[in-house]
Amino acid sequence: MELVILGSAGGPQPHPGKAAPATAVVVDGDIHVIDCGNGVGRQIVSAGLELTGLRSVLVTHHHVDHNADLGALVHLAWTAARCEPVDVYGPAPLKSMIQRYLELNEPDISHREGLGRPALAGVFRPHEVSGPGTVHEADGVRIGAAVATHPPMPSFSYRVDAHGRSVVVSGDTARCAEVVELSRGADVLVHEAYSPDHLAEFMAGSNTRIERLRQHFAQAHTSAEDAGRVAAEAGVRTLVLWHLIPWQLSDEEYAAQAARTFDGEIVVAHDLQRIPV
Repeated sequence: MELVILGSAGGPQPHPGKAAPATAVVVDGDIHVIDCGNGVGRQIVSAGLELTGLRSVLVTHHHVDHNADLGALVHLAWTAARCEPVDVYGPAPLKSMIQRYLELNEPDISHREGLGRPALAGVFRPHEVSGPGTVHEADGVRIGAAVATHPPMPSFSYRVDAHGRSVVVSGDTARCAEVVELSRGADVLVHEAYSPDHLAEFMAGSNTRIERLRQHFAQAHTSAEDAGRVAAEAGVRTLVLWHLIPWQLSDEEYAAQAARTFDGEIVVAHDLQRIPV
């Protein structure tokens, strides 16, 4: 099993130094993508992976930095000759979103189908996630979900188990017991992280807007220090700090914040980083 960081920045705005949130867990050549921010298809091939290996896509929640390329990823894999179904998981209204994507892109789809490709609609195999539990189990891979805390939007964290190894990806969440339980004994926990002391420094706007952002982050996101607490409580081996806000902060600063509460291995995520599990 291998973890590939496809995009490590947090938030919807494109950044010159880091791509939008996305990770991949690769098992026996099959690629399981968790979150698919803008540009994820390019990041997959830039990491040396083949789009035809796409096996599943798991969306934690429907914020644009996490689902912008949901339809495009499967569409591009199809143009690269992926004809087998791709299981797509995420909260409602996932199925209607995929249907609308197909309608929106009908001119391109019908043209390529006319050249002999199988129907793209048959490559999408959507599953709406409504609660905790196992969402996928096939070919020795089990994927479980837990309800994350990211008000006001339904959000999930995912755990991938295969060959006796495990990776958890938090998605967006405040520190919560559900993610701790999902991560119990995992080899690697990829957890979102922000620095409370540096929000105002990198975010333009009025004092009122900054204060609203502080309140939102306190309710719906996890500081690097609290990500360390989650990792320590869950007993994970390695904590990967990801979905970094602000992304401009140094690796050393993020790692130091998490190290206040976690004494295991700490990795600060970088785009295209490959981590054996």
